[in-house]
Amino acid sequence: MEAIDNYKEPSTVGEKLVAKTILLPFILVTSCFVLWGFANDITNPMVAAFQKIFLTGATEATLIQVAFYGGYGAMAIPAALFIRRFSYKAGILMGLALYAMGGLLFIPATSIGEFYPFLLAYFVITCGLSFLETTANPYILSMGSAATATQRLNLAQAFNPMGSLIGMYTASQFILVNLDERTKAERALLPLEEFNTVKTHDLEIVSQPYLFIALVIALIFIFIALAKMPEQKSESEHKPLKTVFANLIKSRNYTQGVIAQMFYVGAQIMCWTFIIHYGTEVFMQEGMSEKQAQILSQEYNILAMVLFCTSRFICTYLLKFIQPGLLLLSLAIAGGAFTLGTIILDGRIGLYCLVAISACMSLMFPTIYGIALKGLQGDEAKFAAAGLIMAIVGGTFLPMLQASVIDNWTGTIVTAVQASFTLPVVCFVIIAAYGYQTMRAK
Repeated sequence: MEAIDNYKEPSTVGEKLVAKTILLPFILVTSCFVLWGFANDITNPMVAAFQKIFLTGATEATLIQVAFYGGYGAMAIPAALFIRRFSYKAGILMGLALYAMGGLLFIPATSIGEFYPFLLAYFVITCGLSFLETTANPYILSMGSAATATQRLNLAQAFNPMGSLIGMYTASQFILVNLDERTKAERALLPLEEFNTVKTHDLEIVSQPYLFIALVIALIFIFIALAKMPEQKSESEHKPLKTVFANLIKSRNYTQGVIAQMFYVGAQIMCWTFIIHYGTEVFMQEGMSEKQAQILSQEYNILAMVLFCTSRFICTYLLKFIQPGLLLLSLAIAGGAFTLGTIILDGRIGLYCLVAISACMSLMFPTIYGIALKGLQGDEAKFAAAGLIMAIVGGTFLPMLQASVIDNWTGTIVTAVQASFTLPVVCFVIIAAYGYQTMRAK
C-alpha cells in the first residue's frame, strides 16, 4: 500500500496515472465500480415500485434503502479485517461472490412473494458491495504514484456513474414500463386472488435484471480469479486494533471526513430516490397517469445521472488546478442552492433544480475519500477506508427520515415532497463546512 502510506496532495505534472504493466488489473478493478453503480441505481426506483406492489407507505418502502445501505455498515470492518489477513484480490473475489449470491436470492424471494425476503436479498448484495468498495478504493490508490493517487481514484470512480446509468435505464425500460398499470389505490380494491396474480407478475419483472447481473458478476469473478493482480505491500507486523482505532479517532481530518461522507451519501440517496416521487407529483398535476408520470420521472433521473457522469469527468480535470477542499466547498454551496430551488419553486422548474443537484454531487464521494485518507499509513489506512465505506449508512436513516416527512407533513405552503428536501440542504451545509475546514488547513 505504498501509495496510501506516502499519500500527499496531488502534484501531477509528468506523472502517469497507471503504468502499462498493471493496466489490465486496473481495468478489472475499475469494472467493479461499474457493478456497484448498477446495483445502487437500479435499486433506488424500486422504493416507489415496492410501495405499489406491496401497498406500503413511503416510510416502510424505504426499508429497502435501510437493508441495502445497512450492508455497508455491517460488512465494512469485517472486509478490512479480511483483506488485512489475505489480500486485495481475495477481498474483490469475496465481494463479487456475495453480490452474485444476493442477486440469486431474488429467485426464492419471488416464490415466497413477501416483502422481507427481498430485504434480505438486498442486504446480501450490499454486503458484497461493502467488500468491493472497502477493497477497490484503496487498491486503486495503491496502483501507482502517491502524487496521482486522488486523480487515479477519481478516474476509476468516473466509471461508477456509467453503471448507474445502466441501472437506471434498466429500471426504466425493463422494470417500470412492464409493471401492471394499476395504481396503489386501485390494487387495494382488487380481490385477493387477482391482487396476488398482479403482485407475482410484477415481482418476476423486478427480479429478472438481478438474475442477469448475477451471471455477469460470475464471469468477472472468473476473469479476476485467473488474472495476475498486483499485491499490496506486506507488513511484517500489524498494529493492535485498539491502537489503530485510537489513532483514527484522534485524527480530526479523518473523523470529520467520515461525518461529511455519511451526510453526502444520505443527500445522494435522498435526491436520487425521491426524484421519482417529486416528478410523479409534478407530472400527475399536469394530467398524466401514475405509471406515465413514474416512467417520465425515471427519465429525468437518468438525465440527472448523465449530468452527474459528465460533471465528474470535468471536475476530475479541474482538480489539476483547484485545491480539493475549495472544489468541495464550491460544489456543496451550489448543491444547497439548487436544493432550495427544489423546495421553493413549483412544477418543472423545481424538478430541473433537483436534476441539477447531481452535477454538484459528482465529485464529492471520491474527493472526501481522498482528503480523509491523507497522511494515513498501513493498517490505519485500511481501516480508515473501511470507516469511510461504513459512512454509507447515511443512505439508511436519512432517506427514512425524508420518507417520514412525506408521510406526516401537514403544511400547505409547499407539498410534503418539497418539504422533505430540507434534509439534503442540511447535508450540503455539513459537506461545505468540511470543504472549508480542509481549505483552511491547507
